[in-house]
Amino acid sequence: MSEKKPPLIVVLGPTASGKSSLGITLALHLHGEIVSADSRQVYRGLDIGTAKVTQEEQARVTHHLLNVVAPDDIYTVSQFQRAAFSAIDDILARHHQPLLVGGSPHYIQVVVDNLDIPRVAPQPQLRIQLAQRPLSDLLEELHARDPKSFAEIDQSNPRRVIRALEVCISTGQPFSEQRGRANPLYNSLLLGIQWARDVLYKRIDARVDERMQEGMVREVQGLLDTGVSHERLEALGLEYRFVARWLRGEFSSEELMVERLKYAIHDFTRRQLSWFRRDPRIVWLDGTRATQEAVPLVEDFLKRDENS
Repeated sequence: MSEKKPPLIVVLGPTASGKSSLGITLALHLHGEIVSADSRQVYRGLDIGTAKVTQEEQARVTHHLLNVVAPDDIYTVSQFQRAAFSAIDDILARHHQPLLVGGSPHYIQVVVDNLDIPRVAPQPQLRIQLAQRPLSDLLEELHARDPKSFAEIDQSNPRRVIRALEVCISTGQPFSEQRGRANPLYNSLLLGIQWARDVLYKRIDARVDERMQEGMVREVQGLLDTGVSHERLEALGLEYRFVARWLRGEFSSEELMVERLKYAIHDFTRRQLSWFRRDPRIVWLDGTRATQEAVPLVEDFLKRDENS
């Protein structure tokens, strides 16, 4: 008989869908703790642009894997996977309920499915060569070498595209073929939050406006002042990329930059949703009543898990 796997609650969804709020609500209800599955919230100083939970929210519910490394460090998916497993197992050992909460699809998948991540060492010289090429060229080569990775990857993230190409070129094999599935370590319930597309776009636009009012420009300028390069900001997500470009004069006005940023996040969200939609295990919740739908689903899942 196979060993029983401990239960893991996963809350996922696109940008501005309300993941953090639902995660906190469920954690309070279940005496749980949250492991962040956000590829940018691991970085210190990336607070406004990543919608990182506040100190007050962290005081209400323990959060793990926030503010792990400096913004000019590279934090790999493999590092995240090991740290997430360690955090989840620690939470379980203290008889609390772990919740994995975030919107980075690959971060979620490597934990839920215990993906075997390719153990290919970084190739610094190859990375430098690739980084000097336009992102459009890199995407074209990735499409030719590995169509599956091209379809699944965050095409707006140069760092991820370069890593996929690095593995393809170094091994001579598609990156996607080197990511096998191992036995999942946990019995996972995947809850996704969905909104009507027009409503989601309005939520995204409102969040961008809110971030600008909270000091997004000041946050990016502060990162530059501490030595984070413009090149590094390009890899830290759309908000940091667009604001940094505006600060170096690539937009005629802040208003134009914000407008273009909103459209770019809409496009990113469409790809995010396409990635999530491929996973039939996800139970989708109506964003207007996500908590009301989630609580009974979670309670039933944990009850069935306990009785199995």
